[in-house]
Amino acid sequence: MAFFDLFRKKQDKAPETSAAERQTAQEQLSAGLEKTKTGLFSKLARTVAGRSKVDAEVLDDLEEVLITSDVGVDTTVKIIRRIEERVARDKYMNASELQAILRDEVAALMEESDASQEHFGLEVRPGEPYVVMVVGVNGAGKTTTIGKLAAQLVKAGLKVYIGAADTFRAAAIDQLAVWAERAGATMIRQEMGSDPASVAYDTLRSAVANGADVVLIDTAGRLHNKVGLMNELTKIRNVMAKVIPDAPHEVMLVLDGSTGQNAFEQARQFTQATHVTSLAITKLDGTAKGGVVIGISDQFRIPVRYIGIGEGIDQLRIFDRRAFVDALFGDGK
Repeated sequence: MAFFDLFRKKQDKAPETSAAERQTAQEQLSAGLEKTKTGLFSKLARTVAGRSKVDAEVLDDLEEVLITSDVGVDTTVKIIRRIEERVARDKYMNASELQAILRDEVAALMEESDASQEHFGLEVRPGEPYVVMVVGVNGAGKTTTIGKLAAQLVKAGLKVYIGAADTFRAAAIDQLAVWAERAGATMIRQEMGSDPASVAYDTLRSAVANGADVVLIDTAGRLHNKVGLMNELTKIRNVMAKVIPDAPHEVMLVLDGSTGQNAFEQARQFTQATHVTSLAITKLDGTAKGGVVIGISDQFRIPVRYIGIGEGIDQLRIFDRRAFVDALFGDGK
């Protein structure tokens, strides 16, 4: 089993996690998604107002609700088709049931997407650190996500190294240094303008020499030249493989959930530029565009590993599709 699968199970099955703590965590998730939930429900209420059954007009309106909630056109079409099939089976389906029906179909779609995803990450050899290369555009929350993740890993008792390979912005290096200190992680850096691959190489050599468990490599977030981005990321990967043959074990793409459809475009750009194996979707607490998580999970078939629902270190949350659907629609009970 891959390293992060083990880490996830360790967190999920922690004996000190009580029912009350799990309830609190679910309430925090619901609060973090409140803007999306409120926006979605208000649109649904307008859709079913004065309607007695789910008919073609209601479905047309529902399609508009989902698209304007940034679920995405292709995923919206899938959901509408599923509901149409249910309506065909039960011709007297009450419009007041639409919220519950939508919840069921979104949950089923995300479950299928989750089941289609292979276990992400490679097997890690004993004594070798697990290497994660983190990519994403500037402003998506990449540096903050690395800092929060490092803090969680250190808290779990792991030795974490961070490589400041975004050498084109002094602010990025300085911000990462602050997070590394807060998290209790070791950061390897060079001067601004240094070769990013050189920073990654030095980070892995130091991590191996000092028995690190995890290495997080920050990268530059430029997208103006896809070919240049691809070449740079490929060079970083090749150099790291000289130290640890399978590195990086994971390429995590950080997306800003508040950008809605722009997040889809960023995902397309980066998946074309490099082999992305997992996603972190940030800033969901400050937007009504949380539907983007549903669409991205469905369309890209890349595991959503983390979602950000606030500024706190503990508000970078391991993504649980069941908890996510429950937070948006209720637990269905």
